[in-house]
Amino acid sequence: MLKTLTRSLLAAGLIGATLGAAAQPPRQYPLKDFFRNPEKGFFRLADDGKTLGFMQPVSIEGSPPRMNIYVQPLAGGQPQGQARKLTSESLRDISNFFWKGSHTVLYQKDFGGDENFHVVAVDIRDGKVTDLTPFEGVRAGIEDDLPDDPDHILISHNQRDPQVFDVYRVNVHTGQATRVAENPGNVVGWQTDHQGRVRAAVTSDGLNTTLLYRDDEQSPFRPIITTDYRTSVSPSFFTFDDKKLYALSNRGRDRLALVVIDPASPDVEEKIFEPDMVDLDAAGYSRKRKVLTLAAYQTDKPQYRFFDAETRQLFERLKQHLPGYEFALQSWNRAEDTFIVAAYNDRTPGVRYLYDAAQDKLHELAVINPALPEADMATVRPIQYTARDGLTIHGYLTLPKGRDPKHLACIVNPHGGPWARDSWGYNPEVQFLANRGFCILQMNFRGSTGYGRKFWEASFGQWGLAMQDDITDGVKWLIEQGIADPKRIGIYGGSYGGYATLAGVAFTPDLYAAAVDYVGVSNLFTFMQTIPPYWKPMLEKMQDMVGDPLRDKERLTATSPALHADHIKTPLFIAQGAKDPRVNKAESDQIVEALRRRGVDVEYMVKENEGHGFHNEENKFEFYAAMEKFFVEHLKP
Repeated sequence: MLKTLTRSLLAAGLIGATLGAAAQPPRQYPLKDFFRNPEKGFFRLADDGKTLGFMQPVSIEGSPPRMNIYVQPLAGGQPQGQARKLTSESLRDISNFFWKGSHTVLYQKDFGGDENFHVVAVDIRDGKVTDLTPFEGVRAGIEDDLPDDPDHILISHNQRDPQVFDVYRVNVHTGQATRVAENPGNVVGWQTDHQGRVRAAVTSDGLNTTLLYRDDEQSPFRPIITTDYRTSVSPSFFTFDDKKLYALSNRGRDRLALVVIDPASPDVEEKIFEPDMVDLDAAGYSRKRKVLTLAAYQTDKPQYRFFDAETRQLFERLKQHLPGYEFALQSWNRAEDTFIVAAYNDRTPGVRYLYDAAQDKLHELAVINPALPEADMATVRPIQYTARDGLTIHGYLTLPKGRDPKHLACIVNPHGGPWARDSWGYNPEVQFLANRGFCILQMNFRGSTGYGRKFWEASFGQWGLAMQDDITDGVKWLIEQGIADPKRIGIYGGSYGGYATLAGVAFTPDLYAAAVDYVGVSNLFTFMQTIPPYWKPMLEKMQDMVGDPLRDKERLTATSPALHADHIKTPLFIAQGAKDPRVNKAESDQIVEALRRRGVDVEYMVKENEGHGFHNEENKFEFYAAMEKFFVEHLKP
């Protein structure tokens, strides 16, 4: 039986031919090596290509190190002289930034994870910091960086009405703002043309979506396409004459395709590209050359369709430079001849390079995590299995390196969303757990995005039911393959994955030997009562997809883990951010209280300065250390 199993796994490519005496597990690397911030990362190029921006951790006045922005001159395709620190954030890491022209950088910051983001501008010449949206309790975001306007950007925020977002033209030097589009109360997305004019919008009445269009900013919007929310017509960018729209659409088909929509005849779509098996994720274009460049989608791994020869040649040259790695273009100058290239694979976050396209030369900027040798990390293998109703479920299996893939301690890791997906690539959580001797199964259960409309719709009304069955069927597949020891299977997930974790231990109480719920939903009634105000326009849609508290009361009661805490007997660890705007702290409090009332020991970690997931390094270290101790104790890898 074992010989047959090993042969079948070899045939499936799940194990290497070197198992047995020759294979040795790698050493256990320190936890902090997996989760610490890079010494240098997030490289971005100024428009003129003469300055490099990046982030690195720095301690400000004795605070724990936080990611802050630095700038450094470039010459001859290489950084020159000393880098200069531009920002001094001490409470939280800056999570991302980008250039506005060649002398200003922009970033967003929130407070304790409340997701009420401010947009902040920094002048690299004099270091002046300007909060462009200094409003308390207001969420702001950048709509358009207006690359042809040196002084302004478009920002949307909900100061006027917490439920909706208006658009403002804001001076990046002074913060002075002028409203250019007022939300009538139902707009859930805005779209600008290549001149930065607000020319399209998407509205929702809850269950129906309408695409609005106008010829110029002086004209009123007019509706051109109305669909129910199950049909997506999402504008990506205007054609280069600013008269038509490129959009991702699944009108009349199962999968998202790239189409062109002419507002004069909106019922006709010109299809540009549709992948064979999956949805299209995005399309890109050259601002300089005014051409469509590529479309990106994911099967088991990232895929591209090229539309112009120059982009295809660029990718082919980089492929020759970087064999064995996937790569992404993370930034480029306005001349589009110098690029920041991220090279990575499933076993390493990789290296960042500066690429001079004219010289065809790569200059290494930083190894993102030199502490973890790629050779000691585990391979992430695409897998698929069949759910009990015949639906094919795709996912990823990571086996601990140097161990026989038989009767392992395994951790099932359902993703958040739930309308998102797991992708192939480097995942520090997965590599950390594999390094500790666990196998990890990630699955794109029904409702995961990217697999077409029918697969997404199959999740409606199925929280805790068929969606959970897909996860359970993945566990059964692991056991049938002989990979998992049925007595040593854990489950861990965040957000919806946290809900799936709680549902797993409440509704299949004999399946798991340990469970970790990270900012997960526990009660479907209270969850939908505590959403942020700017989610309110989508509440009717949410209730249609998940369940209506009146119409579906019986089903929501049956599938809310907090209301079935008396079934839970699996050792449980829960982590929660106190300022989480998406999954309110009460979601975790109520299930912890219900279990403790029964005398069930549940480990509970709350961080007062965090929101939907832990952002600060010291909190991440503490969480993962507690998770490791918990899983090792209960699953004995």
